[in-house]
Amino acid sequence: MSGRVLAVDIGARRVGLAVSDPTGTIAQPFRTLPRRSTREVLDAIAEVVACLGVSQIVVGLPRNLDGTEGRMARVARRFGASLAHRTRVPVEFWDERLTTRAAERVLRGCSPARRRELQDGVAAALILESYLRRPKPSTAT
Repeated sequence: MSGRVLAVDIGARRVGLAVSDPTGTIAQPFRTLPRRSTREVLDAIAEVVACLGVSQIVVGLPRNLDGTEGRMARVARRFGASLAHRTRVPVEFWDERLTTRAAERVLRGCSPARRRELQDGVAAALILESYLRRPKPSTAT
């Protein structure tokens, strides 16, 4: 993989973004966008993709605990398809179960206001970290 990877965590009120370093090794929270209109969010993400030279986008897929997909997973899939169309960058979906809870634990010492501000970006970073550490297919022949 070459180029940065961008992770997107779609929430009801905010969209968290995290980005990797150019080698695709390190994940870090990048920005949190208010979720006003889908078009505004797509435009803002497209700008990030262009400015940072993103070569892959990972959208968090909120599965139910039993692994099934509900309403929010359908929202994420539609958003990911729109994002791929808007940016012309490949989009992959990644299971995000419990990342918001994990982000809450990471931010436990922060004030409630600061936690709300950072939570979505940290959740996106956790999604990205998991994606970057996934087992890669073997290239041995």
